[in-house]
Amino acid sequence: MTFDLVLTGGRVVDPSQSIDAVTDVGFADGNVVAVEDGLAQLTNNVRDVTGKIVTPGIIDLHTHVYWGGTSLGIDAEEFARTSAVTTSIDTGSAGPGNFAGFRKHVIEPSETRILVYLHVSFAGIYGFDPVVMVGESHDFRLMAPNHARRVIEENRDVIVGIKVRIGRHASGPQGIAPLDVALGLSDETGLPVMCHIDEPPPSYEAVVAKLRKGDVLTHCFRPFPNSPVRGDGTIKDEVLAARERGVYFDIGHGMGSFSYRTARAMLAGGFPPDTISSDVHAFCLEGPAYDQLTTMSKFLGLGMPLDEVIARSTVKAAEAIDRPELGTFRKGAVGDASILSLVAGEHRLEDVEGEVLTVKERLMAEGVVVGGEWWYPK
Repeated sequence: MTFDLVLTGGRVVDPSQSIDAVTDVGFADGNVVAVEDGLAQLTNNVRDVTGKIVTPGIIDLHTHVYWGGTSLGIDAEEFARTSAVTTSIDTGSAGPGNFAGFRKHVIEPSETRILVYLHVSFAGIYGFDPVVMVGESHDFRLMAPNHARRVIEENRDVIVGIKVRIGRHASGPQGIAPLDVALGLSDETGLPVMCHIDEPPPSYEAVVAKLRKGDVLTHCFRPFPNSPVRGDGTIKDEVLAARERGVYFDIGHGMGSFSYRTARAMLAGGFPPDTISSDVHAFCLEGPAYDQLTTMSKFLGLGMPLDEVIARSTVKAAEAIDRPELGTFRKGAVGDASILSLVAGEHRLEDVEGEVLTVKERLMAEGVVVGGEWWYPK
């Protein structure tokens, strides 16, 4: 067997197979072929990653990468370089009215993978910046489930779910009703819903009570108000019931949706997030979210083991979007890999409330493999 690329000498951490060992990873024809010792002698294209961590390609389940098409959008390829994210899941930047432009001008030219939760609102998240803040779910005339159904049927190769935003800022006078529209579209198409929640109304409990197995609640570790925990730190009953049903709880850090206080209470209650995501967009690149690796590093600082942090950004994220070929080094899987380092020091990482956690080590990007080829740095 010959290989197109072998990564050698790195600490391979693949939670999907319970692998945590210094070994080689071999790629051929765009896929993973083997994870075992001695592969480097079988090809001339070897990358020595000794001292680095090698993981399946990192998946950020909540991003906004419709660059140039919305005020939120960042460049997915630049994000991959700085955060070693090989698959960006865009969550609602585009709706059925502007998805065609997103696909043609951003998704198809991108050398890194972009998958999509299509917004049920016609133009997606179109009016969001520090000065102009228009909640797209405020106006029910913009709910477009019929248009969205047609766009989904034509683009199932890249659309993995349906996005809706609920809360005082996002849906305002419409309350929880846009979620009902999204759930109806889900029933029609068979795709899960990702639901954003911000400040009440409606309450966290009311929103999560409507979600079903396979749906995702993002911004799940929000601060008060609309936190999943009570003032005494106990987890709300509706939250526990939703996990029992199979609802996924996603971090979606962003500008205002991740609190250390909430995270500590949830972890102490035996309720880690299912997935860790950044909600990276143009207005949180300089903090408090920064990027996916910073968000992951915050959980290391909170005491979550490295393999669990990686699992929630690889195999668990792939499970949430029903793409088992991603987030794993199993033979035949897509040949994506993220090469990371754990940098020791005194790293000060803030949450959305301004609390600073000083962590002793943080993850940094060192390299990216996409489709079995070394992609960055050249």
